Formats: sequence, C-alpha cells, structure tokens
Amino acid sequence: MAAYPPGGTYFDNGKRSFTQVPMNTSKENAISTSEYLEASEALTGLFDMLGQTAFSPIKKDMIQNIKPASFQHPNIKCSNSRGHDFTARALRRNLTQPNEELSVSFRDAYGLTLKQYHSFIIKPIFSAAMSACPYRKDFYGKLGDDEGRVKKDLDEWLRALEDRVKVLNEFLAKPEAKW
Repeated sequence: MAAYPPGGTYFDNGKRSFTQVPMNTSKENAISTSEYLEASEALTGLFDMLGQTAFSPIKKDMIQNIKPASFQHPNIKCSNSRGHDFTARALRRNLTQPNEELSVSFRDAYGLTLKQYHSFIIKPIFSAAMSACPYRKDFYGKLGDDEGRVKKDLDEWLRALEDRVKVLNEFLAKPEAKW
C-alpha cells in the first residue's frame, strides 16, 4: 500500500508539509508554531520509509522533541532543529549525489549534526540505523512512482525545511536564546 495518493508522491500525503509552514518576514522570519509542529510530526513518517525498525529510535527521539520549549520567539516554541538539520542534510546530499547510497549520505549528515551531542551509548544506535538504510532506488520508489516528480517534490520540501532550520539555528545562536 502506497503512502501517497495514486499518481502522487509521499509529499502529497495530506499531512502538513514544511512548504506550508509560513514564515513572517516582517517579524524576523517568525515561524508559526502549530504549523511547524505539524510538519515536524509529518517529517517523522519519512523514517518509516527508511526502515521502521532501524530508524525507530531516531523517530522516537524526534517525536519526543516535538513539544514546546522554554524559550519564546515570535510564533515559535520548538527546538528540534538538530534532528531536522540532520534529516535535511542527509536527504539534500543524497538528492544531489545521484550515485550515492542513503547510508553514506546519512552517515555524513550524522557526523556533521548530531554525533557531537550523543553519548557513547547512543552513537552505536544511530550508527546501526545508518547501516540499515534501504537502497537508494528502494527508498525513492517508496516516495512515488514518477522519479522526476519525486525528486522535484523532495527538492521543494527540502528547500522549505532548510529555510526553517536556518531561521531556528540563527535564533538559537542568539544570546537571548540561551537558557
């Protein structure tokens, strides 16, 4: 059973997409909290496409972080930007490197984003998940039947996610965001 409508892609699944999360440019690119949290929850479904068993710890960690944090930013209360950055970097690299397997892309993204924050207990769990990535062709096939449309929709979704992660990371780097 496909996770997308007939003729569509995974990104047409009816759940909130990062392309549908408004950013208010007149208010320092404020991101709407409720829409962002909905898109964040929808993002976790991609981990089912990567391997429900192997990626369940990553998905669980991300879901636990989809909740309000203790800081305020105009219309934003979510601090799960590391997991989003990890996902965006892995998928962007894989999309732009058409001969690279997902395991390589995800391993690279893990080293650039999450690894430094994980203990010696957590690192092997993530490493095992990276090794359990499906083959590239199988993953992209789960996202839709039309390869060109899948790549187009994934690129649009990634651009929206990357834009929002950038805004959050810039905010989190500010002194007033240190709690």
